[in-house]
Amino acid sequence: MLDKKKKQQIINKFKIHENDTGSPQVQIAILSEEVKQLTGHLQEHKHDHSSRRGLLKKVAERRKLLKYLQKEDEKAFEELAKKLKLKIAKKMIEDEEEKQRIEEEILAKEELKASELLEKEEEKKNKEDAKEEE
Repeated sequence: MLDKKKKQQIINKFKIHENDTGSPQVQIAILSEEVKQLTGHLQEHKHDHSSRRGLLKKVAERRKLLKYLQKEDEKAFEELAKKLKLKIAKKMIEDEEEKQRIEEEILAKEELKASELLEKEEEKKNKEDAKEEE
């Protein structure tokens, strides 16, 4: 757990506006600090399974918030990832880029198929017109 002073410092550092205490950026920053503390604790106390479970919950919650922030505000997501030096954010960015690349490939294939179909239809029509002229 973070003490009040440390939590307030994090809030002041990552807040968006004057009265901000619950924006995704602030929540992610607080969770990141808690994850760091729990990681240190678990390095000393390797058999503390309840704390390990709490760590996994915090990491999962942070990942959900990061996904939300990435979807809603890409620029804020990238800034926060740089400030907090998050490895997971880099992976999420790479995954998102890969997803977009695959979608673009699929769209290109669909457009190619559609254009091929149009060409075939035009050829049929031209053949029919040629037969009618004879």
